[in-house]
Formats: sequence, C-alpha cells, structure tokens
Amino acid sequence: MKFTGKNVLVTGGSRGIGAEIAKVLASYGLKVWINYRSGEAEALKVQDAILDAGGEAEVIGFDVSDDSAFVAAMKEIASKDGEISYLVNNAGITNDKLALRMKNEDFMSVINANLTSVFTGCREFMKIQRKKKFGSVVNISSIVGETGNAGQANYAASKGGVIAMTKSFALEAATSGIRYNSLTPGFIATDMTNELSDEIKESFTSNIPMKRFGNPSEIAEATAFLLSDSSSYITGETLKVNGGLNMA
Repeated sequence: MKFTGKNVLVTGGSRGIGAEIAKVLASYGLKVWINYRSGEAEALKVQDAILDAGGEAEVIGFDVSDDSAFVAAMKEIASKDGEISYLVNNAGITNDKLALRMKNEDFMSVINANLTSVFTGCREFMKIQRKKKFGSVVNISSIVGETGNAGQANYAASKGGVIAMTKSFALEAATSGIRYNSLTPGFIATDMTNELSDEIKESFTSNIPMKRFGNPSEIAEATAFLLSDSSSYITGETLKVNGGLNMA
C-alpha cells in the first residue's frame, strides 16, 4: 500500500489493537505517534518494537477525553512534523452495566472517552490539514455500535455515534481533500479474550460464520487500507471486519 503522507497519530496505541495498528503503519514507512493515557511502559515497548524493526516512532501521553490536552498534543505533533497526515482514533473504554443499573455518570464517562474524544480528534485534524488539501482519518468503532448489546447501552451509543459522526465529517471535509472512514471490529483475539474459557470462546465462535476470532493484525491491515492511497475514492464508509457476524 502507498502512503502520500509521512506521519500518523494512533490514540490508545500502547496495547491491544492500537499497538498492532501502530506497528503495521510503521512497517509501511509512516512515523507513528503512539498515544497512551497511563500505560507509558507499554507505549515505550511498542516504540522499541518499531525502532528495532527499522521504523520511526514517538510516544505522546495524554487523556483523549481531556479536550485541551488532545488539542495541545495535536498542535505539538503538527509543530514538530509540519502536519499530521493521518489519524487513527482508537482509544476507548467500557463500563458495562444493565441499563436499569446504569447511572448517568456511567453513561457519560463512556460517551466522553469513546465519542466526544473522537469528535475532538476529527475536528482538530481538519483544522490542521484543510489548507494542505490532504489527510485521512480512521475511527475505530465496534460491531456493538451496529447491533447493540445487553449491558452496553453506553458503549453501543458511543460506537454507533462514531459511525454517524464519521459520515458527517466526511461530508464536511471532502472538498478539502480529507477523508473520514470508520471500521467496526467484531470479536478480536486480545489479552482479554485469551483469558476466556474454551467453553465461552466456543459459544462466541459458533455464531461467527468464519468460526474464529479475528486477529489484531487483520484490524491493523484494514485500517492501513482505509488510510492509504489505495482507498483514495472512499470516504464516509464503514468497513466491517467481523468474520461475517454482521453482514447487514
């Protein structure tokens, strides 16, 4: 895949899917800015892995749900590199409870971390890149944002909001040469799923047409495609990476 730009910010890039996205994008020649909130040691390990493989990476710590901190970080990156060519809004949290037991603060904490932060990133990216007439953003949503899930009203609302908001940004930024797309992972093999019993894993995979969890690398490669010049005529779209679990 070809990339016209030179750098990328990956939020929540210190572990899991975000870490894999950072490594894959670095392998394509991009300088990767690895964001973390509290896991500095993990972020540094990702940076070391990229540097050891001959790539380029820097670590930048801030809480994406803190608007002023997010804005300051993006300005810092743009000041050092002259631009932010690409952005992957990956950071997010869960706070699962049945709706009857979910308090407003439980709901809003997830909305702020998963949706409001994406708005901040998308907005600031447009401000920085619109004069350059170039840029691409991928917002990591979730299959739950498409289907809903019991005990995750807050998470579903945040991820569904990401999908709809991405389309709005795509419409506003198209004439500036900036593309916005979203990606919805299904069940992906991570440290969290590795801790599940074989019985529980089987109950999940039995409903997946491909009969397996996805790999973080499959999400990372799909993200790279949506960022790259290979998808230059794609904007406002949602790419499902779920093994056929939700084809609607």
